[in-house]
Amino acid sequence: MAKNLIKAGYPLVVHNRSRAAVDDLVGAGAKSATSPREVARQCDVLITMLPNSPDVELVALGKDGVIESARPGLILVDMSTISPIVSQKIGKALEAKGVKMLDAPVSGGEKGAIEGTLSIMAGGDKAVFDTVLPIFQAMGKTITYLGPLGFGGFTKLANQIIVAVNLTALAEALTLAKKAGLDRELTLKALAGGLAGSKCLDQKAPNYIANSYKPGFKIDLHFKDLGLIMESAHALGVPVPATAVVQELFNALRVKGRGGLDHSAVITLLEDLAGVSA
Repeated sequence: MAKNLIKAGYPLVVHNRSRAAVDDLVGAGAKSATSPREVARQCDVLITMLPNSPDVELVALGKDGVIESARPGLILVDMSTISPIVSQKIGKALEAKGVKMLDAPVSGGEKGAIEGTLSIMAGGDKAVFDTVLPIFQAMGKTITYLGPLGFGGFTKLANQIIVAVNLTALAEALTLAKKAGLDRELTLKALAGGLAGSKCLDQKAPNYIANSYKPGFKIDLHFKDLGLIMESAHALGVPVPATAVVQELFNALRVKGRGGLDHSAVITLLEDLAGVSA
């Protein structure tokens, strides 16, 4: 995502906990900073992309955080997938300092990030969204303004329900087909042409055919998202029974030491249960 911003001509100041990513971007033309506070001091628009809610809260509001360089006119765009309720809390704290915030999580995986074709789901003030839109267009293809702060996050959680359940349905279907003796590549071709076709099927077909699950999006991260979904669903009073089952399947994968695999690797658990050899 950062490299696509550089390609689009945006000057970047970057910070990361591990140094390798920073060095890579500095080699591509970015400047390095020593803390989120230092990034905020040098930027008009600051983008965060972090694993979970506590990470964003720490970077935004903690020691050496964005809030320590807060000034009227600064825009924080959090593109992480975190709790929308935490996004709203951070936004309120920053607003008191004159900082505007958008939550703008993404979908499309590593492939979409590299190719600049992400789906970006944004919440916050519409005028701030309009200001940031050209930046989003350097990273994504489908960019949607959903409403107030937090609405981007709720949309991403809805997205993650569909993806997790879809991948689990694909896993069940392909395991059934394999145990029946069908050729996997031919099965995928047939399924892709009908109502069962999906972006999940198209993007993950090479994984299923090669029986290789190098991560584009890790099971560990999707399991984190499933936790956020359950938390939000309980708070809103929304039953999500299919999501609850999938959460436990992803939990079982982590217990088996497969949390670092791609989320399409849920099929490996279904194959284990069915006694299907890889």
